[in-house]
Parts: sequence; C-alpha cells; structure tokens
Amino acid sequence: MKMKHILNYFSSLCFFMVISLVQAQEKSTVKTNIETVAQEQVEDSIPVKKDRYGLRVGVDLYKLTRGFYDKNYKGIELTGDFRWNKKYFLAAELGNENKTTEDERLTSNSKGSYLKVGFDYNMYENWLDMENIISIGLRYGLSSFSQELNGYKIYNPHPYWGESSLIPANKQFNGLSASWLEVVTGMKAKMFNNVFVGFSVQLKTLITNKKPDGFDNLYIPGFNRTYNGSFGIGFNYSVTYFIPLYKKKVIIK
Repeated sequence: MKMKHILNYFSSLCFFMVISLVQAQEKSTVKTNIETVAQEQVEDSIPVKKDRYGLRVGVDLYKLTRGFYDKNYKGIELTGDFRWNKKYFLAAELGNENKTTEDERLTSNSKGSYLKVGFDYNMYENWLDMENIISIGLRYGLSSFSQELNGYKIYNPHPYWGESSLIPANKQFNGLSASWLEVVTGMKAKMFNNVFVGFSVQLKTLITNKKPDGFDNLYIPGFNRTYNGSFGIGFNYSVTYFIPLYKKKVIIK
C-alpha cells in the first residue's frame, strides 16, 4: 500500500514537471515572436539610404567666355561623367578650339577638335544625402587639328637699321595630331537640385606630336601651348546637370 502511494506521488510530480516545461516553452516562443515583430517594425520605420547613379553633363564656362575678352581665342568644351560605383566616375571631355598666336617673330593660327577620356576618384566622404566631389583622376587626350603660318620676321642679330617687317607666309598645314596623358584634380559642389558647379586643374605630358615640315605646333587644341616642351597645364571651370538613372542601397559596414 505504501509502495502504491509512492508511485502515485512520483507520477503526479512527473506530470507537473512536464506541464511546467510546456508552459515555459510556450511563453518563450511567444516572447521571441513579439521581439521579432518589434524588431521588424523598428527596421521598417528606419528609411533605407540609397545613393543616386546617373549621367552628369555640362559645359566649360572658362573656354566659353574666354572669347569675350580674348580676340585671339574661340572655343567650347562639353564635359560629362557617369558614376560607375561609390567612388569611381567614368569621365570625358569633348571640345573645339581656334587659337591665334601672336609672337614677336611670327603669327600663326591653330584650330581643331579633341577628345579626352578617363576616370575620376572621389576622395570626399559625403554626409547623409550630400553628393559633393573632391576628386583626382586620369585622362588620355587625342587632338586632330591644323596649323597656319600667317607671317614671320627674319631674325637680325644686329638691328642697326631696325627690325625687318613681317613677311607674309600664308602656309597651311593640315592632318596634324597629338596625344597626351593628364592628371586631373578638382571639385564639384551641388548648388541646386541636380545642378553642380566645379573646377579642375590638369597637368599634361605629351605622348605623340605630329609636327609639320619646317614648322612647329605652337598650340595644340585640348593640350594648350607647347612653349614648355612636352609639359602643359590646363584649367576648367564648369557647370553641370545631373541626370539620375537609378539608385543603389547603401550597405553600412
């Protein structure tokens, strides 16, 4: 009789423990589900940050306005870049220049078109939705142009009777070309919605330079003057408009 009482007590204890474990598991599952739902609601309430990708096109204001105060220059340059990823931009410039060089010894004219292609690397870390750029990049430039020697003076080491007058030449040299590499550093700042203003400085070095017979390329469209040999310097002041094409979600590391 005593043994039967012990078995009944042990069975009741086991049943009570099983019921307690089941209730505890159900409470834990309900708590976990509540926490998951709450976390999802918090994540849904936080806006997802996305970067805009697209094409930026514009014009070089420096070359466009230079003709207003320099009677010996006419030119235009169109600029463009495409955002490849978070930091890199594919970039290109297309232009045309007509430059008359008036020296003490000669007068010449250079005119033609050029194309520059390359990339820019954005070193600036923007806050929130800012899209400003401080970049360094590389370009390969190619120019096709013609030179015209209008007139020249013969050098006289002993100008006792004065300098000689300008001798008309009117020689035309067509089919000229040149190529170069340039390092570009500059910045672009967002002024209005999708409108950017920026400037850049270019350091150039000639790779090829097809010269006319008996003359030299004093000015190469897109490269600038060649008085310093194969080294050149350029400047750009541009206004561009950004055309957004798609967006990418920003992954926070």
